[in-house]
Amino acid sequence: MADTGVLSARLSRAPARKNGYARHRGFGLAIGLIALVATAPLLVAALSLFSDTGDIWQHLLRYVLPEAFANTLLLVCGVAVIAAILGVSLAWFVAVCEFPGRSFFSFALLLPMAMPGYVLGFALAAIFEYTGPLQTGWRSLFGMHVGFPDVGAAGASILTLSLVLYPYVYLITRQGFKTQGVRGIEVAQSCGLRPTKGFFAVSLPMARPWIVAGVSLVIMECLADFGTVQLFNYTTFTTAIYRAWYGLFSLQSALQLSLVLVLLVLGALMLEKRARGNSRFTATSHESLTRLRLGRHSRWAVTVYCSVILLIAFVLPAAMILKWSVSSFIVEFDQRYWSLAANSLMLATLAAVLVCAIALLLAFAVRYSPGKINSGLARLATLGYAIPGTVLAVGFFVPVAALSRWINASGLFGPGTIIALQSGLAVVLLAYLARFMAVAHGPIDSALLRIGPSVEDAARGMGVGGLKLLHRVHLPILKPAIVTAMLLVFVDVMKELPITLMTRPFGWDTLAVKVFQLTTEGQWERAALPALAIVLAGLLPVALLNRRND
Repeated sequence: MADTGVLSARLSRAPARKNGYARHRGFGLAIGLIALVATAPLLVAALSLFSDTGDIWQHLLRYVLPEAFANTLLLVCGVAVIAAILGVSLAWFVAVCEFPGRSFFSFALLLPMAMPGYVLGFALAAIFEYTGPLQTGWRSLFGMHVGFPDVGAAGASILTLSLVLYPYVYLITRQGFKTQGVRGIEVAQSCGLRPTKGFFAVSLPMARPWIVAGVSLVIMECLADFGTVQLFNYTTFTTAIYRAWYGLFSLQSALQLSLVLVLLVLGALMLEKRARGNSRFTATSHESLTRLRLGRHSRWAVTVYCSVILLIAFVLPAAMILKWSVSSFIVEFDQRYWSLAANSLMLATLAAVLVCAIALLLAFAVRYSPGKINSGLARLATLGYAIPGTVLAVGFFVPVAALSRWINASGLFGPGTIIALQSGLAVVLLAYLARFMAVAHGPIDSALLRIGPSVEDAARGMGVGGLKLLHRVHLPILKPAIVTAMLLVFVDVMKELPITLMTRPFGWDTLAVKVFQLTTEGQWERAALPALAIVLAGLLPVALLNRRND
């Protein structure tokens, strides 16, 4: 009887093993497909090496590539240095020191993150131009014979991106300094060092992992920027890719330039990994209730420093945009504006739903089908955030165009299929999926890790399994993370420019595209109203990130 019972138990478990194997194989297939979508542009760019572009590539190699490489290198180095200096110094003052307005600046210094670079760029250009308020005041003070410093296209691009991107360093490094508290300075003082030397000798080295992480994000965003450098007519790889496609009408040349840019991004990632090395850092404390007391002059100097940065990076540009929006509201706020807003909202909503649904599937697939291969494929699936939008746009458009030509030559489908492929939103959404998968996967995966196996076992013990387990256990717990992920993707799509500009259907404009078109033509006042809507939408994730960080 005992042998019969054991045999019966084994037989009863056999179908479960088979179903479990099939389920795990299905999860592995899903992970592979998602990773393939994310890496498809890289594969397409790599295959472009075998394409013959004739004299176009020779022209790019001689006249475009050297300038694009030098300008991109200068831009990345300049923005990385300035953003690091601003972000680290502001993070240190807010996290460790006590000065008037510290609580206000803790959140307010993140506000420039809500403003896309191309929006801040045209606002600053209006403030700094010859007829702008700054140069007008300069001439009234110093006379017409004293010229105002001209920073040029390179300086304007570096300054704008530094002000937009320093919050990445500030937000991440602030958390690192919070974990230290004032212990680092106390240790330095016990060794006979003054607070200033203690900061450079103890606190700054201890915060290196956070600083490297923040600066790495700045470099990735800087390499991917298109709108800001195009606004100032500063040639980088992203603008060169755009001109190769729309100016020279050569998709293959654009792909080959994209491959060079991808190599630069991979090089930056390798340098970031090497900078971190195998170091391990342990927090000495949580955020300290006691802060470093500054002298009377020093604490007011810190307040002035924070105020000046906030004034230039957000307050003055936002005031200029608001002023223009009020003056142009009667003319610009018409049916066209509603159409632009509707297109932006629809595209952002579709992208948020699609990306978060796929990110949820990816998180569950890795959870229930673990392994080195699936984990590696999952990392590839979230690699798209490091790939510039111009590369994704070209990388997805080329295979779709090739598919359209094949359909047309084969005659298997009617012309309606070709029109649907080339004029629909499929390419746009695919590029968004690859670009923002990491944005959605991060919060969802982190929340899923908090659901322990004991919770699932308890639910199964009560007869809840399969889709019911997902509906009644997982989704209620994951709801805040899913909402967060959808909000982040929604706002990122609202601000996104190169993918939308290069892959949207003909005549199908969004708020971001309209801002780009108007600023390219120098019509800054008309661009203010759609820009204001984008900035207001960008304030939502800034508040959310600050709350989560605290």
